[in-house]
Amino acid sequence: MSFLSAIPFSVQTVCLLIASNVFMTFAWYGHLRNMATAPWYFAALVSWGIALFEYLLQVPGNRIGFQQAGFSLAQLKIVQEVITLSVFVPFALIYMNEPFKLDYLWAGFCLVGAVYFIFRTA
Repeated sequence: MSFLSAIPFSVQTVCLLIASNVFMTFAWYGHLRNMATAPWYFAALVSWGIALFEYLLQVPGNRIGFQQAGFSLAQLKIVQEVITLSVFVPFALIYMNEPFKLDYLWAGFCLVGAVYFIFRTA
């Protein structure tokens, strides 16, 4: 039995989507700090290169989640939104030196509600 086959498909999905989101966050926002003086088209090309790694993780993550883990399309989307906020807040606070805002907490509570509604059995 291989190492990956011992990991539940839902965990594989979440791990791939977390890693994907780290790349996505840097592709979308990292240039605001690292390339503030570079022309926008240069920043866009670098961001596109980073986004390639995001897609190399996101596409298999979504496929495993949908085909093997049994997540619905809506469940995959809500999981992605939770991951997005979970990755974005530390990125904003630590990497971009943004101040903490209670709005991050309130947004998180809203996502908890979204998770509840999308995963509950009707």
